[in-house]
Amino acid sequence: MMTDQSQNPVLDIRNLRTEFRVGGAWTPAVKDLSLKIRRNETVAVVGESGSGKSVTALSIMRLLPAYGARIAKGQILFDGEDLTQKTERQMAAIRGEQIAMIFQEPMTSLNPTMTVAQQLGEPLRIHRGMSQADATREALALLERVRIPAAARRLHEFPHQFSGGMRQRVMIAMALACKPKLLIADEPTTALDVTVQAQILELIKELQDEENMGVLFITHDMGVVADVADRALVMRRGDVLEEGSCIDIFARPAHPYTRSLIHAVPQLGSMGASDKPMPFPVMDEAGQETTPDLADGTVDPGAAPILQVRNLTTRFDIRGGILRRVRGRVHAVENVSFDLRPGETLALVGESGCGKSTTGRTLLHLEKPVAGEVVVEGKRLSDLSEAELRKQRCRMQMIFQDPFASLDPRQSVGDAIAEPLLVHGLANAGKSREIVDGLLTRVGLSPAVRERFPHEFSGGQRQRICIARALAMRPKLIVADESVSALDVSVKAQIVNLMLELQADLGLSYLFISHDMAVVERISHRVAVMYLGEIVEIGPRSAIFGNPQHPYTQKLLSAVLLPDPSQRRQRRKLSSDEIPSPVRAVDFIPATRRFRTVGPEHIVMQV
Repeated sequence: MMTDQSQNPVLDIRNLRTEFRVGGAWTPAVKDLSLKIRRNETVAVVGESGSGKSVTALSIMRLLPAYGARIAKGQILFDGEDLTQKTERQMAAIRGEQIAMIFQEPMTSLNPTMTVAQQLGEPLRIHRGMSQADATREALALLERVRIPAAARRLHEFPHQFSGGMRQRVMIAMALACKPKLLIADEPTTALDVTVQAQILELIKELQDEENMGVLFITHDMGVVADVADRALVMRRGDVLEEGSCIDIFARPAHPYTRSLIHAVPQLGSMGASDKPMPFPVMDEAGQETTPDLADGTVDPGAAPILQVRNLTTRFDIRGGILRRVRGRVHAVENVSFDLRPGETLALVGESGCGKSTTGRTLLHLEKPVAGEVVVEGKRLSDLSEAELRKQRCRMQMIFQDPFASLDPRQSVGDAIAEPLLVHGLANAGKSREIVDGLLTRVGLSPAVRERFPHEFSGGQRQRICIARALAMRPKLIVADESVSALDVSVKAQIVNLMLELQADLGLSYLFISHDMAVVERISHRVAVMYLGEIVEIGPRSAIFGNPQHPYTQKLLSAVLLPDPSQRRQRRKLSSDEIPSPVRAVDFIPATRRFRTVGPEHIVMQV
């Protein structure tokens, strides 16, 4: 991306210091930050959670809490005018019209009670004075511009009817509605699939060229920085550690922390022909690299499978109307079969909506299958009574994607880990405390934190707590559902290494559900690729990554970003393709009182 360095900056931040009130004292979250952004230039602010990136963006937008936060000093010059001196009324006129922001989580940023047309039309009416009809027409043009298929039909749908990638496109359309001079993108692709991430990044770059916008891109992913940024600014704990052109930052990082961020980005092809998992190298603050020394990791191919899945099928009825009759059916999982051996990791990969999480939940019978069987340690789960199934679940545990949502905010972490032990009668209160202390130590936390609550921990620490809780039951099978997808790259490497260490020591088997292909390459023995509820390709890790056969597998691998700006790919042809809907219509047959699924297959199910 070419920029005219002679232009006056659209944004010029000088010695910004933002503080929060903590315990009666003002504590800095951003310390003396300075940066400039010119037209058609992308500047990335990069760092881990808590580094001050998002606080910088909120300071620019003047969206800090009215009480408990303040801009202590510095200037934020936008087109030469200091935003810190603007009234709230003046800032309201600037937000959306001249400076727009894309937030990290589109579902919480969009109003669930308003249609897309209403939400896109609102800034057009407020800032551009359009009538309702004109705003609706312009909203349709914006949806088409961000390449949402069937835009005229989807214009009047609600946010929950869109996928994550499509919701992010709606957020981009809303941000661009008034043709702003500056776009702030705060982690806009963190939790998205690799293919959707590639589409969103390419879309932002193309729209930037069309509108000649300056872009402030906030991220913790150096792979994203390498793909989109002209210049980068590295932050840690509120301090700016390093700043320079993207090429220089990657080629000659001056600060050890910058080197550690670059080093932590998983890279495809780093495993060679090995089919054994390999821990991530870890770089300390002094820049010294170490690789954890784990056991061999070889799986006995002749060992009896701990898990056998045969023709597993899970569907969900969609009901509507006054009588709540079945109107459609979601074909979430279709004829899935695989084995998992002791000490083995099978990665289940694919985009959102392909059926990965439903497969994991069905294996534990948290969802009931309509067909097929699941056999764990020789026991067919469908044959077990509720009491027997409850006992068998002690041998099977799940680690969920969002550790904060998985923990009771009113319960101390010690009580959360001890709860399954007490519920299943595996330990009394005194013994459970001893076990909890051992588990916290095992996952790299101090036993002293047992009395603290979930909100007092970072995301990576909360995930360690969830792992400790899963280990409390001494399982042999763990289903890890997107357990590292939303974590910073360095924390992600730590959690993956912890899981590999526990597998080597305890002989655990993992079903590792993920859309992050680079992490999957590190942790898995075998890989299964899912598309529309079906496994389209399965095999050893080296075969899937080294010689993918299915076009969908090839698409997933080609979308992975490289943490090297010198290999920044040529402008790609944008595709707005999503995974086709797994919903099938149904016909009701009155004579038999049965519903028949209408679609590529015709399956008759008793009602």
